Amino acid sequence: MAAMIGRIWGAFNPPTPPKSKDALKFGILGAANIAPLALLGPAKSHPEVIIQAVAARKREKAEKFAKSNNIPEVKDSYQEILDDPNIDCVFIPLANSLHFEWAVRSIRAGKHVLLEKPSVANSTEAEILFNLPELSKHDGPVLLEAFHNRFYPAWSFFRSLINPADVVHVSSNSMIPWWGTGKDDIHFNYDLAGGTMMAMGTYNFAALRMAFDAEPEECLSCDVTPGTEGVHKKCDYDFTAKFRFPNGAIGEAHSTLKGPTLWTPSHVTATHRAVIIPDKTLPADQEKAQSREVTLHGVIHGIFWHRIDVKDVFEIRSKDNGSVIKKWTEKKSHKTYSFSEAGGEFEHLPGETNWMSYRYMLEQF
Repeated sequence: MAAMIGRIWGAFNPPTPPKSKDALKFGILGAANIAPLALLGPAKSHPEVIIQAVAARKREKAEKFAKSNNIPEVKDSYQEILDDPNIDCVFIPLANSLHFEWAVRSIRAGKHVLLEKPSVANSTEAEILFNLPELSKHDGPVLLEAFHNRFYPAWSFFRSLINPADVVHVSSNSMIPWWGTGKDDIHFNYDLAGGTMMAMGTYNFAALRMAFDAEPEECLSCDVTPGTEGVHKKCDYDFTAKFRFPNGAIGEAHSTLKGPTLWTPSHVTATHRAVIIPDKTLPADQEKAQSREVTLHGVIHGIFWHRIDVKDVFEIRSKDNGSVIKKWTEKKSHKTYSFSEAGGEFEHLPGETNWMSYRYMLEQF
């Protein structure tokens, strides 16, 4: 408990090193609630990032936001930020339905873009956005969809424990308790590209893709519970989906924005098929098989708490008829709040135990 308190205190009270002369200057499009957690806090400890300006639909809102977060400039419009040659990068935490428009505008203005997920509202927008010719230029702008959790050491270590080619099943679960959202939240506004799939569900789908290291080939089923009235109509507040991935592997995802009172950490479980592993100690007519199940608890905000559970099942089999001669299970658990804790191939990577996933993301951006 003491270690957790120390990590979290350090995350919200980071050191503030001097800024370098060539630090990147960010403009923020929208005085969004997520901005302090996703960018303002992480920028404090990054010597090469300065938060320079903010704009909102109403100037008074932007002024209040700037004052409370020590942002030196307030612009009258989003476009004014894009027109400012002093701004190198933009952070776009607007409503989902506005992500595509302002990402395109920002890229065409020559700005690097940190774009809140989901990057777009539909597949048509995705095809256009990620194929903009500006992005393929040698000196073109950088576009990064802000899936912060994939930059956290625990996720990297989790992936190192699985072999996508041998994974046959992945399940991914996330939730927000019913008391964590309200009916007037933009999450429940269909016209603003809201819904559970477009909120927490994006983490689920990203986890499936990254665990399999592949795109799904088919959606086998998708059950949703939608709203029925007004802006909530057609807007899902929970879903369960099943996908077929290459080689017949199955990925399942579930999330809800109206979960039980008791919050449950998000988790993803990858199950491997049994594979034959070398063992020179065995007689010539026997072989050793291993199957593995790896679960990452605390997928989204690993700094608060996470745990990686590994369960390996071993069998000694007869090569003649496949009968099992011996079977046993080995279990291990890991926690990796920094890359140095992960060790091995990761130990040289930058990071501190009090870095949130957003800070790791900013380092890579």
